[in-house]
Amino acid sequence: MVSVRRLRFSRDDRAAGIYRQVPFDVPAGAPAVAVTIDHDRSAAVIDLGALDPQGFRGWSGGARDGYVITPAAATPGYLPGALPAGTWSVLLGLHRVPAGGIDVTVTTSVAPAHPAPLPPPPPPPQRPPRRHLPAEGDRRWLACDLHAHTVHSDGQLTIAALACRAAARGLDVLAVTDHNTTSHHPHLAAAGRHAGVRLLPGQEITTDTGHANCFGDVGWVDFREPADAWRATADARGGLLSLNHPLAGDCAWRRPLREPPRLVEAWHSSWDRVDDAPLRWWTGRGGVPVGGSDFHRPGDPGPGAPTTWVEAEGDDVLGALAAGRVALSAQPAGPVLLRHDGELVAVDAGGTTLVGPDGARRPVRADAVRVSGGPGPHRLVDDTGRTLALAP
Repeated sequence: MVSVRRLRFSRDDRAAGIYRQVPFDVPAGAPAVAVTIDHDRSAAVIDLGALDPQGFRGWSGGARDGYVITPAAATPGYLPGALPAGTWSVLLGLHRVPAGGIDVTVTTSVAPAHPAPLPPPPPPPQRPPRRHLPAEGDRRWLACDLHAHTVHSDGQLTIAALACRAAARGLDVLAVTDHNTTSHHPHLAAAGRHAGVRLLPGQEITTDTGHANCFGDVGWVDFREPADAWRATADARGGLLSLNHPLAGDCAWRRPLREPPRLVEAWHSSWDRVDDAPLRWWTGRGGVPVGGSDFHRPGDPGPGAPTTWVEAEGDDVLGALAAGRVALSAQPAGPVLLRHDGELVAVDAGGTTLVGPDGARRPVRADAVRVSGGPGPHRLVDDTGRTLALAP
């Protein structure tokens, strides 16, 4: 059974509501649900997703023009499983609509279909030796990247390939934060074991007025709700919400939020590390600063550029983040600045300059030194003024 709908959307339609549902019927016992959309991609960006009679079944945004969902498998970004009979909906997002409007053709089918297979995982990498940084008690510093994407949204690598790249960079933890979906979550543990890195479940809640990462295995967070609802959902389910790249052009944060954020991505890979505007944004709003590469494809910085060092008890990364036990560095193997026993500790930092919150500068003459440092963010910079490490 195939159905074809031809729709037209104007900028007035977008102003009236970004998200639109195109309903279609799925009979009992259907072998698969297949959807495609067709539009002029050079003129518009139309996001794509799926709802079944019980709720969310997947999202691929503007990365794909179609998907297949079956009981046993699904296109990345979508959830396999039982296909309940009833009214399903193609979920469209009118992300970019030209002045003259856009024609969109939506084709749905419930005939047999299969998602395209993914390539096999690459061989496990040889990872660099783990760094041992001074930590309190039984804690240890874990090298983390808290922002990365796979084929489950708009990334180019499979989960396994991304995990291998993260391990080869010397990371201990990588948060996989595909856009507006959790379809990657069931695959993280196996891919992490294969590569030798822990993969932290995440979701980048993505809208045209701001992005936020939700960390933790907390289920799907509805990106169509207000940002306060995102935070409430994360808090209620034991997760953490982080505001992403707040000054990153058209992806900058412009959404209202009644309470200060729990975490802020103060160091994003797009930061030039000279202009302190992202740091001023973070210090002006509060929250724990974190960093993320926002890795999408080979050629991008990272994973691990930047690295968020988390002083964790065991594997409790979320607990350490919530407590603010973090330090940030440009690379997993580069200079690090952290707090220990009431002092600042600079590691592998010889030849850098320590900059305090008041702008005072002190040269660092040895690779491992302890210096006094009061409250407020301190940074290590190179001779061009680029930030190499940050201790909040």
